[in-house]
Amino acid sequence: MKKIIAIAWKDAIIRFASSSELLFFIILPIVFTFLLAGGTPSGNEDPRIWLLVVDEANTTISQQVIHELENSTAVRPEVVTHAEAQGQFDDRRASAVFIIPSGIDIASLQSGSAEVELLQQPNNIDATIAERAILTAIRRVSSAISAAQNAVKQRETLQPFDSEAEKQTYFESSLKMAQSIQEDAPERVTVVEGTTEDQVEYDPRANSSAGQLITWVFIPLFGISALFAYERQQGTLRRLLTTPSHRATFLLGTISGQVVMALVQMLLLVGFGILVMKLNWGREPLALFLILLASALAAAAFGTTMGTFIKTEGQASGLSVMFGMVFALMGGCWYPLELFPPAIQNAVKVLPTTWAMQGMLDLVLRGGGLQNVLPEVGVLLGFAVIFFSVGVWRFRFE
Repeated sequence: MKKIIAIAWKDAIIRFASSSELLFFIILPIVFTFLLAGGTPSGNEDPRIWLLVVDEANTTISQQVIHELENSTAVRPEVVTHAEAQGQFDDRRASAVFIIPSGIDIASLQSGSAEVELLQQPNNIDATIAERAILTAIRRVSSAISAAQNAVKQRETLQPFDSEAEKQTYFESSLKMAQSIQEDAPERVTVVEGTTEDQVEYDPRANSSAGQLITWVFIPLFGISALFAYERQQGTLRRLLTTPSHRATFLLGTISGQVVMALVQMLLLVGFGILVMKLNWGREPLALFLILLASALAAAAFGTTMGTFIKTEGQASGLSVMFGMVFALMGGCWYPLELFPPAIQNAVKVLPTTWAMQGMLDLVLRGGGLQNVLPEVGVLLGFAVIFFSVGVWRFRFE
């Protein structure tokens, strides 16, 4: 046991002899996971366009316009100060800024002197959509006021008001009635949502987290072949023949050390997914551990088999990266497997990345448990047995 631990520790020291190894071990996987998961709202996010609103009037009319914007399906208004809105707009972080200046009230609307200001980024489609939403909100508020004004005119035609106060009271009551009718008005557009389920199960956060985990962990495990080639080139394997150490001891120490480091890397990426990306990785700990362990063993076994065919460390390093990238692409780690033609979907079942990706998505995307991942775990362990058998059988010290 001490020899196995010593061999594993030696390989860890060699791998992390350069601090740049941390770049590939944890930094780049996290960066790629975060970047590829961004840009698409998740189910709990508001997909509407962010609109900054400056309410300098702070009147009933301005509040009504903002209320209409809040009910909009196109924009998500946020009331801020003029200075903050201008700063966000100048830094191009806001596509549009809607300014309601002081003096916007019922009287200004009645007289036609009311004016608002809209700042838009040039050639920005979000700003154009925000403009249409603002025009719709203003139109709804104005239509209620117009209806109240018409009611006042009709009443004045039939029976003149005794005073301006009575006229204003009648206008306000008519305005409230018009607004109430407007709120209760039926929708003129009926939206019918299809009940056909989407055949592509995709969540950018879940797919990115699982896919990048597999990509960045499988490549170093395939790189076990480079360790074997390096030991041969350095003559270390030949010198082992003169010691009481057996071939099984060397293989077990090298492979187990790489698998343990892979599990540590996997758990760090899973922890990032839980803490930062709010993914439900930890709902079934036993199922998660089994799929991670089976995936690591399958990748390590493939790397062991590669190491028996490759002669030099340079060849092993290049082929490890190439196989890792191709396996990740074809196994659905970068794009949903459902987007591939049916023939390709069936063909890639011979790859361990396909089963590893499906098992991890069963947990983090589909809400599955231990029973759901057991088929994938079984297939991955089958890969491990086959490749380990070939690798051990073909292993040579020279």
